[in-house]
Order: sequence, then structure tokens, then C-alpha cells
Amino acid sequence: MIKMEQFKNRHIGIAEADKQKMLEAIDLSSMDELIDQTIPSDIRLKEPLSLPKALSEQEYAEEIAHIASLNDIYTSYIGMGWYDTVTPAVIYRNVFENPVWYTSYTPYQAEISQGRLEALLNFQTVVSELTALPLANSSLLDEATAAAEAATMMYGLRSREQVKNGVETLFVDENTFPQTLAVLKTRMYYAGIEVVVGDYKTVTFDKPFFGAIIQYPNGNGNVEDYTDFTERAHKAECKVAVATDLMALAILTPPGEWGADIAFGSSQRFGIPMFYGGPSAAFFATRDEYKRSMPGRIIGISKDAYGREALRMALQTREQHIKREKATSNICTAQALLATMSSFYAVYHGPEGLRNIARRIHSIATHVSEELKGMGYKQLNNSYFDTLKISLPEGISMQDIRDNTEMRHINLRYFESGEVGISIDETTNVYRVHELLAAFAMTAGSSKEYLLEELPVKSGLKESQLRKSGFLAHPTFNSYHTETELMRYIKRLERKDISLAHSMISLGSCTMKLNAASELLPLGLAGFQRIHPFAPLEQVSGYTQMITELEEMLAEITGFAATSLQPNSGAAGEYAGLITIASYLESNGEGHRKVVLIPASAHGTNPASAVQAGFKPVTVASDANGNVDMGDLRVKVEQYRENLAAYMITYPSTHGIFETEIREMCRLIHEAGGQVYMDGANMNAQVGLTNPGTIGADVCHLNLHKTFAIPHGGGGPGVGPICVAEHLVPFLPGHPVTMSTDKNTVSGAAYGSAGVTEITYAYIRMMGAEGLKEATEAAILSANYVAEKLKDSYGIVYRGARGRVGHELILECRSLKEVSGITETDIAKRLIDYGYHAPTLSFPVHGTLMIEPTESESLAELDRFVSVMNQIHEEIIEVSRGEYTAEDNVLVNAPHPQYEVTADDWDHAYPRSKAAYPLPFVAENKFWVNVARVDNAYGDRNLVSCLCQQ
Repeated sequence: MIKMEQFKNRHIGIAEADKQKMLEAIDLSSMDELIDQTIPSDIRLKEPLSLPKALSEQEYAEEIAHIASLNDIYTSYIGMGWYDTVTPAVIYRNVFENPVWYTSYTPYQAEISQGRLEALLNFQTVVSELTALPLANSSLLDEATAAAEAATMMYGLRSREQVKNGVETLFVDENTFPQTLAVLKTRMYYAGIEVVVGDYKTVTFDKPFFGAIIQYPNGNGNVEDYTDFTERAHKAECKVAVATDLMALAILTPPGEWGADIAFGSSQRFGIPMFYGGPSAAFFATRDEYKRSMPGRIIGISKDAYGREALRMALQTREQHIKREKATSNICTAQALLATMSSFYAVYHGPEGLRNIARRIHSIATHVSEELKGMGYKQLNNSYFDTLKISLPEGISMQDIRDNTEMRHINLRYFESGEVGISIDETTNVYRVHELLAAFAMTAGSSKEYLLEELPVKSGLKESQLRKSGFLAHPTFNSYHTETELMRYIKRLERKDISLAHSMISLGSCTMKLNAASELLPLGLAGFQRIHPFAPLEQVSGYTQMITELEEMLAEITGFAATSLQPNSGAAGEYAGLITIASYLESNGEGHRKVVLIPASAHGTNPASAVQAGFKPVTVASDANGNVDMGDLRVKVEQYRENLAAYMITYPSTHGIFETEIREMCRLIHEAGGQVYMDGANMNAQVGLTNPGTIGADVCHLNLHKTFAIPHGGGGPGVGPICVAEHLVPFLPGHPVTMSTDKNTVSGAAYGSAGVTEITYAYIRMMGAEGLKEATEAAILSANYVAEKLKDSYGIVYRGARGRVGHELILECRSLKEVSGITETDIAKRLIDYGYHAPTLSFPVHGTLMIEPTESESLAELDRFVSVMNQIHEEIIEVSRGEYTAEDNVLVNAPHPQYEVTADDWDHAYPRSKAAYPLPFVAENKFWVNVARVDNAYGDRNLVSCLCQQ
């Protein structure tokens, strides 16, 4: 029988005939021989993975449509940080469904990222102007974790006197969303910070606080006047951070105008579906003087080599990948794609459009409030934006209301104290208002008709609460209000960026693999988009089925007992894994164990995550071959034996090799009473061949945005679930709203960015056990093939015990610098002229380039990349021979923007053709950059992070 088309043949770029050519190139005869030489035999799986049979793309489309249909779509008035919204079709089609936007990498390489950098600068401008604070970042993970980042930042900003006096207490207002409070309690507990929850109106500041967190409008929906509280806090040297709502700030007095030091929240209601909790971009804004303490990424305006305006990521020296354990946070992945969509939402509507949406939401809330009062219900919020807290008349129970609203497919918020919450959103219309009021009228026994032709304009806000200041006056927010104009603006930005739609992105440790259309298409199903994370469990059986099956499949793949999908980034996964270990140790009376050993070859976020989880990181050296120095490990295990909590190892290491003594490392740690945490950043080299459980680890996190096919989206979304051994299962993250415990809550939603987990579910269901194993083999084969092709021109820094690299390799560039003066940065910039994104620059070894081809690239693309790298090597040799000077050659002047190449004047010693079309294939599909090399130092010295500052 002829089989249906297999998805693995579409995902894996190497054809069967090409595999043999590549094996011959590395002097091997079979894939088994390669794997035997790459992965130690004592950690190889003895049996294939036990996973469901692989589905074809057609079969999967039918299966996932059925699963989505099992989720009941109710009109949601639950609120609590998630609201139904309208995603403009022009944004949905041209950004969310466009691989140029969703397959691009974090914009570390500024010259080929100008489009997404501009979109993110727009996002920062929206946040800065709506909050009335001068500095915003380009997104965080979610509102709850942003609250924790605000608390950590305020803690780090304590005065010398406060540090000396041991001021380590945070005040949190009692009317903060419960999920935010739970995350705050988790993060502060492991950081050793006390949390006091109370009423902001009565707190006296007799007890010293370093910071306070309040919500505006608050968790009940009330719009409070925090002016006096903020003044009292500042007099007591207490900084104030405010959880707020961007849509509300279109008409409410912004926090920056009444003295807040930090404002944060979620931009979800700016056009991002609820997706059962995520992904959606958190925002964060603060005062300019705190810029070097701010978490996350900041996009700044700088200039290029010719003085033209250029954008870049600013102030990177404060980030985790450089400062390690001294970083301001461990944030690695943000929510760039969702921030981009939200920024375009603001561009599309403009300031007046946003005001109109906000006024309409508030007007409907006011109308509903008045009508409910007429029925005998009591509205408890004297002042509100969109949320009503309703006290029920005597004789009417919460269950009565629930029966009548759910009969009409309406979900409300139900307070434990017996009140009912109603949060109006952008999608609320005349018919929905009628249905809502009719349900309450039926419960109250009223016969009044509530169907109107149109809703009246009303307001329940005081004049003193209304925003007087303008916002978003820049032309960008006042020029693209028709679909034609916005479509062209999006296209204009899109053309400035390199993504996987253009060429291979060979970044090591980041696994820029295919994000298949068949995996992403189901995200458009309403059954996934329009589900509130706190919807009743009986309404979300589709999500429950998918999540349960995915958790089980990931546990099988990793060799562990259970999975938590709650962490919504890789670094959040690292943190969640570490506090799981901390909880376990504490339960055994070993909470004193605080030392975490981290090899120098581990992933860059590990030290910062360890500090955030309350541990002390200690580095273990590498030997000359890139392996963990076993002598140093033994010495440090013995030195810290009584206080050893864990060992964090990336496997294969970021040096690109499978270390042969990994099981011995695990034995040493366990024998000393510690736990083994395996960073899953390089899991793409393990799946189907080995796994953390077999190797001997106790917990690992997985980067679903790497190994498991979720797109990088220009720097996010990411998902970082953790998988754990049996003894750690009781300590996995809980949730205060939808789970039985709030212990170790690390995200605002119980399943983190649940919406995009469908992509990973699709990847595993369509690849199957055999396909996953073949993908891993192909990734290892491609890396070894590239290493063979480039070893003579560049040299490979590290190889495994039998001469093979893992799924990535490190190119030696330091010797070339010695003979020519050309640096690894020059090579990276020159690659742009050939239409390629650079490999990973100077990590994990300074002066090198790290390459990860992935399994998705074809042999033709690998050969094209190799030819480019070898051509660049020849250009370096030309400089070393003196054919071109060290000051004027194609490498130090790269990249060459279109405006330079087409200019009437050309002052270089080499011809235009050498700059622009160095190989024949480049001319056939030239990617033109619109800026020359960006001046990083200028951008940091003159930080401009908002269009309003120009």
C-alpha cells in the first residue's frame, strides 16, 4: 500500500540520497556509525520512544480541529487581566501568519533587524506615553512575572542606608489579582524577601518597606486615587510600582502623573487573543534614572557608520548574557511577536481610536451598572473603568446567576466572598449587553426588555480621574489608519529584516529550525483563541486533552515522570526547575543547601537563574578540550558537600560536545546529596537517542521555541516547561485560581503560554517517535558536515572524545584576527552582504562563531552557506596578504547598504560588485540592508528609547 505523505519528509531538509553524500564527506558509511562516535554508548536509549503513531498533515488538521471544537466558546466577562479583543485582520494576516515576522531571531544583529526593531520601538513608545513614564522596555513575559521583576528591581534600588538597616520587606495591596500575588510570593520567598499584604489606605510605613505594589484599576475593578499613598511611600523611601491596564490609561490619569516609579501590566487587550492564558506581551516602564536596573530589552535609536539613524538593542551590558550572576534579571526570551502585534494595533487605531475604544468600554460598563441597580443589584465599585463588582440581593444565590448566565454561554467572575464580577471588553456589543442583562433580569424576576438599537454614551468617572494629557502624537500613530496604509507600512518594515523565509539562520544554541505552517494554522481556530484561562474546566476539555497528552509526551521524551507547562520562557523554566529542587530539599530538612555548581560551558542564563532562585552559583572550569574539568568538579563537590544543592549542566554542552563522563558527574552530585538540573537548550541533539532521565538528571527544562518548533518571533514567544523525576513531582508549580495549591506559581496562567503549545503538540504528533529520532540524527549529521567543510579554513575549537561535534560547532576566528586584524564581528557583518544572519557571536568562547545548522536545512543550503564562509575566509586572506588595507576592505566596512552602493561617489579600494554581489547566487536574490554598521557606543551614550523623545 502506498503511504500518505509523511510530515517528517517535509520537516527534515536532508533527503535520503543526500545523507549518504554527507556521510561520505565525513568518512563514514552509516548514520549509526556517526551517532556511535558522537553520543556516549552508556547513555543511549535501549528502546524507541513510546509515542502515538505519526499523523499526516491532513490527519492532524482533522484531529486538531476536533480537539479545538471540544472547547466551548463563551462570552467572557471574567477579566482579571484577560479580555476578549478584536485582532485587526490586516495585522493577523500580515504579521501573525507571516513567517518573516514569526521566524526571525532576537534582534541582536541590528543591521538586518531594522523592521522589527522599529515595531518594538513603537511598542515602547505606546507604553511610555500611556503610562507617562519616560522609559519602557520592549516587553516582558506576562503581568504576574512583570510584577516580580518590578519587586526585584525595587529591591536592587535600595539606598545604602536601607541595605545597611536590612530593609527587605515588600508591601502588596490586598486588591491585587490573585495570580499576580501568587507569583510575587513565590519569587520573593526564594529571594529571601518578606511580603506584607494589606490595605494601601491604612498602611502606616512604620515598618520600613523598600517597595510597594498596587493595582490601577485594582483587582476588584475600582479606580483608586493613589496620590496620597505614593507621597507617603516616597517620604518613607519606599518606591511604588503599579500594575495597570493600557486600555484604561487612554482615559484615566496615568501613573507617571501621580508619582509612580514603575508601571507594568499586559498588552493582551491590544489585539492579542486570550489563548487560554498566553502568549501576550507584558509591558514595563520606569523613570529614566533607573535605566541600568531595568529588566528586559530596551530598543534605542543610534546611528550607523555614515551618521544615518539606526535602531539597536541598547544597554546590553546589564543583561544576563553578559553580567551572568550579577544581571538585573534572568530574562532571555520576551514576547516580541506579540509586542509587535500590539504596537501595530496602536498604530492602526491611533490615539483617537484608542480613546474611542476605551470610552465605549467604560460607557457600556456604566450602562450595565445602572441597569443592574434598577433590578436590585448593588454595585460595589464607586469608580471603575470596565469592571463591576456586584453584590446580590437577598434570596438570589451565586449559583442562580451562574445557571442563568451559563445557559446563555456567558462566563462571569465569582468571588469567594459571594460577589459577582463583570468585565466589559472591546467585543461587547448591543446584543451581548442584552443577553447579559437578560440573564440578571431573569434571576431577579424582572420582565423589563433590555434590547436597544444602540447603547447610550455614559460615564461614571469623576473629572479628576480623567486623563488630561495627550499621547501618541508622533506621525507613525497618525498615518496608517486604513488597511491599505497599514499593510504597506508593515510590508515596508518586513523588507528590512532577515528571517528563515530568506535563508538559514545558523545561530548556535538557538535552534532556528522550520516552524511548519501545518503546525501554526490551527492557532487561528476560535476554539483555541477565545478561551479565558480561568474558564470553568468543563468548558475546556479540548485544551485539557491537548495539554495532558503533551505533558505525557514530553515526559516520555525526557525520560521523566511528569511535566509542568507553566513556565513561559526558557529562563523561567530554569527558575522553575531550581525552585522545585529548593522545595524538595526544604521538605527533607536540607534547606541550608544553597550552592549550585555551574560548568563554564553551561547556558548563559544559568547563573542569573540560580541567583534569582536564592542559590549561590559556583563555576566549574573546563579543560583544554572543552569538557568539564573533572578534577575541578571533584574538588568543588568536596568543598561544598554539606551545602551542595544542585549541579546545572547543559548537555550537550554549549561547546557543542557530548561529554563522556556525564553519568559520573551525576553520580558525584547525587552522592554528595545534591540534585542534577539539566538545561534543555540543546535537547535537539538528544531527542530519540538519549534523554535526561537516562543520563541521570533529576529535572530539566525544555525550550519549546527551539527543539520543539515554536517560532522565535523576533525574540519571543518562548515556552520553557520543566520535566521532573518522580520524587520532584509534588513540588511542581501550582496556581491560586485553577489548581489546588498556589505553591511555586511562576506564571499568571496555570499553563503559561498555553495557546502556542499546540505547535509543539503538532510537531510531536506529526513527527512521531521515528521522525523525532531522524530529526536529531539529521541535526548531528549537518553539524558534522559543516565542521568538515570549514575545518581547514577556520578550524573547529572543540570536538568530542571521538572527534565529532554534536548538533553545533564553534569556529575558530582568533588565529585569523592575528594575521589580518579581522574580527569575528567583521565576519558576522560581512555575512549580511551575502544575505545571511550571523552565527552566535563570541559565545561561549570569545573570538569565535558558533553554528547550529538544524535538521531543517537542505544540503543545497548547507553548501551555499559553506561556500559563503569559505569566500569570506578568502577575503580575510586577501587582507592578510596586503591586497586591501586593514582600514579599507569589504569586511571592516560591512555591511554595505543600498544607499552606499548606489551612491554617485565610491571611495573604497574594492569595486561595488565585490561589496554587493560577492558570489553569483547573491545577485539572483539580493537582500539589501538599509543601514550601514550600527554605532553601538553612541546609542548607549545617548539613549533614545521612545519616538516621543525625538
